[in-house]
Amino acid sequence: MTDTSAAAAGTPYGTLPPASPLPQRRPVSLPRLAQMREAGEKITMLTAYDATFAAVADAAGVECILVGDSLGMVCQGLPSTVGVALDTMAYHTESVVRGLQRVQGTAWVVADLPFASYHESREQALRSASRLMQAGAHMVKLEGGGWTAPTVQFLVERGIPVCAHLGLTPQTVHALGGYRVQGKGDQAAQQLRRHALELQDAGAAMLVLEMVPAVLASDLTQALPRCHTIGIGAGSGTAGQVLVMHDMLGINLGKNPKFVRDFMQGAGSVRGAIEAYVQAVKNGSFPDNAQHAW
Repeated sequence: MTDTSAAAAGTPYGTLPPASPLPQRRPVSLPRLAQMREAGEKITMLTAYDATFAAVADAAGVECILVGDSLGMVCQGLPSTVGVALDTMAYHTESVVRGLQRVQGTAWVVADLPFASYHESREQALRSASRLMQAGAHMVKLEGGGWTAPTVQFLVERGIPVCAHLGLTPQTVHALGGYRVQGKGDQAAQQLRRHALELQDAGAAMLVLEMVPAVLASDLTQALPRCHTIGIGAGSGTAGQVLVMHDMLGINLGKNPKFVRDFMQGAGSVRGAIEAYVQAVKNGSFPDNAQHAW
């Protein structure tokens, strides 16, 4: 008789971490995120691009996993996110979702619509978003304001949850003149505020604010009760925080941006570092506006 205990215990190439005890876990959903916001609990988001890191992040308590087109830079070695294809995003979304399924994970999965996959028309955006939703995403994210509001409304009306993205939008970094803080000055701040309100009215349930002055990001958060702001380089006044996993583990290929903290220092393990990140966001010690914001 064949002993299958070893096979059941793991695979030759490593095993995914066990899920937390099921009675302690609640699946993350839009209503739950709204409840967290109402209760004043910060939402944690972190990028992941494969099954194992997605499972580790989920086990460490991250509520939202972003399958970001940042994978073009940290996984593919591209100079920007512009070269990432929709097929690539679908592949990595599938990988992340399979990892979560393996460990009975409960994280909310957000997948980036890559450059030029939603710019042509609302119908193109629907086809692209459908591809990522069929790959297992719970929500899609798109960049930009103004022209994107009708696209967001079109998707939301068809049952696709949308996360918007304002401030520094990496897909248009060349048009912005580089990785610069956005929303500085009265005119720029007013435009960003107008775009944010339009996106909320269009049905966006979340909004990433990247490299936006902390005071402006905090004001926008108060002005957007139905759209949960997720900051990255936008100070501590947002409803939640997101970082690129490679950045917060100190293993990126370049210099860490100002808004990043290396959580691997003193953590002892990747899971320990992610748990430290979750705890720091929850207790308000990260980000520190004096150190990580503008």
